[in-house]
Amino acid sequence: MRFVNGGSTVVPQPSAGPATPGDYEASDQPLVFATAAQLSQQSGQYPSKLLGNTGFAKLDLNVTPRNLLSLRVNTSRYSGQNNVFIDPSSPVTTYGISDNGIEHVETETANASLSSTLSWKLVSHLRAQFSRDLQWSESNSNAPLSRIPGIIDGFGQSTILPRETREHRLHVAETISREGAHHSWKFGGDLLLTQIRNYFPGTFGGEFIFDPIKVDPFTFQPLLGGLQLTPLRAYAHEVPHYYLQRFGTALSHPNSNEYTAFAQDTIRLTDHFGISLGVRYDLQTFATKYLKSNPLWPDSGRVPLDLNNFAPRAGISYALGNDHPLVLRAGYGMFYPRIPQIYNSTIETDNGLAPNSIFLNRTNFYDQQVFPQYPYTLVQCTQLAASCAPPANLMQFAKSDISAFAHNFRTPEIHPISVTAEREVAHRVIAEVSYSFVHGQDLIRARDVNLTPPASVDYPIFDSSGLNVLGYGAVDTFSTWQFSSSLTCPFPPCINPLARPLPQLGSIDVFESAASSVYHGATLSLRRQMTHGLYFRLGYTFAHAIDDGQDALVAGRPATVQNAYSPKSERGSSVTDQRYRFVFSWIYEPRALNNGQGWMGKISKGWKSSGVFTAGSGRPINARVIGDANQDSNGGNDRLPAVRRNSFIGPDYSTTDMRLSRRIYMRNSWKLEFTAESFNMLNRVNRRFTLTDDGAMSNAAQFNYGTKHIGIRYFPAYYQVPTNFMRATNAYAPRQVQLALRLGF
Repeated sequence: MRFVNGGSTVVPQPSAGPATPGDYEASDQPLVFATAAQLSQQSGQYPSKLLGNTGFAKLDLNVTPRNLLSLRVNTSRYSGQNNVFIDPSSPVTTYGISDNGIEHVETETANASLSSTLSWKLVSHLRAQFSRDLQWSESNSNAPLSRIPGIIDGFGQSTILPRETREHRLHVAETISREGAHHSWKFGGDLLLTQIRNYFPGTFGGEFIFDPIKVDPFTFQPLLGGLQLTPLRAYAHEVPHYYLQRFGTALSHPNSNEYTAFAQDTIRLTDHFGISLGVRYDLQTFATKYLKSNPLWPDSGRVPLDLNNFAPRAGISYALGNDHPLVLRAGYGMFYPRIPQIYNSTIETDNGLAPNSIFLNRTNFYDQQVFPQYPYTLVQCTQLAASCAPPANLMQFAKSDISAFAHNFRTPEIHPISVTAEREVAHRVIAEVSYSFVHGQDLIRARDVNLTPPASVDYPIFDSSGLNVLGYGAVDTFSTWQFSSSLTCPFPPCINPLARPLPQLGSIDVFESAASSVYHGATLSLRRQMTHGLYFRLGYTFAHAIDDGQDALVAGRPATVQNAYSPKSERGSSVTDQRYRFVFSWIYEPRALNNGQGWMGKISKGWKSSGVFTAGSGRPINARVIGDANQDSNGGNDRLPAVRRNSFIGPDYSTTDMRLSRRIYMRNSWKLEFTAESFNMLNRVNRRFTLTDDGAMSNAAQFNYGTKHIGIRYFPAYYQVPTNFMRATNAYAPRQVQLALRLGF
């Protein structure tokens, strides 16, 4: 574990001037340094274990000469210690060990497959699978989560622990094939029935955020005007700026059924020309038993049902020439991706019929009256409780957020087109040039619709010292400014609390079929078929992926659109965009010297090497602003002013993985193989930014509250740019080496 700045210790910083408060003064220097030493104890390595075992059994039975029955059973167990958030590709974390936990996974799968030859032209393949999966996680801590921006991303109970998911799935599929002189027909269908019980309490345990805060310099009581505390100093004096706690029900049942039917015909018009035509139908339904609609938002508690998901596919292939033909291929297909069941789960739990969150700002006069004393939670939710509700005296501070599908929601569509030219340019060396175009439409995107039209305002942007004004940044804000004194605004101007069109409700995150994406990719590749023990393949791809920021992986979180009235402003490079990528892979089995005879022949016999070298350009980085600059009550969708989403590029990436093995023949039926593998063999430092479901991000600025005056102009808040923007403080895994012995008989 390391801290946010990449260091292994917390070092309090002195003041850099009147406008840049330090982490301490002479009066509280011992307290702050003792707090820094206590936090520093969380750094370093902490133990993590990934333990698993699997079992496998298979039985093949010829029921009749024309019927083959195959039965298979798989089982797996997975557990460990501090294994919930461990990322082997980048083991460094900026979260304390208390934020981690233990995850257990138990999975069993039973498969049955019956292949039947109905006639010399007709073949049936019937498959059935039943699986059950149980995952449950335990938290390392029951204390509320604490975040100290710029120091540590979190310690205490994680926002997603504990949790439990039980899933039962039945999958039945049938494919019938018929071979003719010029036609190859395939017909079939799938049935997938899924039952899920999901327990996810979220932030039932509470969360404290130690953002910069102004206090009385003598009593350290929060004020809108006074001595500004840095996050470290605020933590030392136990003065958090914000408090968040979730409520409601933790249980959901996002059951769904999926039905599929398809037909395909591959037509051989000539020896050089072939056409493939097909059509597929997809239908996905969701359970409605546990859904409830809110009268204030009739679309809540409803799930989509799209009955028009017919998807055509077509492909052609043509060979020019005879000896070394130039093979041309082109294809188009339409696909309807499944809607993740987490959406149904969110619709079930976030219906707004009961308060499901409280967010307190300690500088607000009314919030101060109920703000909990750190580190105690505002409401004590029973551990592993199925639900938790705030008491009556806190109802005025509670919000009722809603997640809902749009009334005109439809299943997303994917339209891929590909064109390929392939030819043998040398003996067993094949060159290929291809172009791919993929267009996604009606993609899922969440947008908070319970907001008034925004107004554009300017805030000053200061450098890291807080002394120099770099300029002014315009932001579309959803809250107004107050210029008169009051209990909540003793030193105007101030930012008023967010006023919503439906004041009875908080955010209304509507899942819309509104986003789109475009991918262009051109690839050049060469491959050599295995000859004389050598195979290699190299490929170079130039590509660009653009989208509107679809939310397929972030359901259950606030909408990621920065301005709900201008979702087109999200248009930018996709989180998966990578312009350049080069891959070279090989397998080499050298011949033994002297045909394997003599001591040199025995030493050189049975060797095999393989490897892959990968290099790629940097991926997009989102310039995130901390502090809810647009005042939409969502701290996760703010960007640096006038900066588009994913408009910065991170560091490039390259790695070399290699495997060397030697097989030793012990007896006629016994074989022993030695293997040595190295990942990132050259130990290349591949720098890395913070990775989330939304992609990679770097903190571009902190939005600080408090009156700032520049000349005759007064501002209720300002941006402050850190010195480490676009400086990676993490890296992917260093060189790893593993050795193995394998016995075969």
